[in-house]
Amino acid sequence: MTGDVVNLRQFRKQKARTEKDKRAEQNRISFGRTKAEKRLTQALNDKAGKAHEQGRREKTPDETDGQS
Repeated sequence: MTGDVVNLRQFRKQKARTEKDKRAEQNRISFGRTKAEKRLTQALNDKAGKAHEQGRREKTPDETDGQS
């Protein structure tokens, strides 16, 4: 007839801890990257930027917009 007696204060604290742990796990998945992964991404972005700049044509003096 009677259930287990539960201290509500302790129950609320435990619930808050588990929710905080779940949120922390999601943040680790979303934002947690190692320093090596960040460096690799930066290096790849730099390489792609350099390749893009190498394909740019240089304007000759007669191709200028003539804004003067």
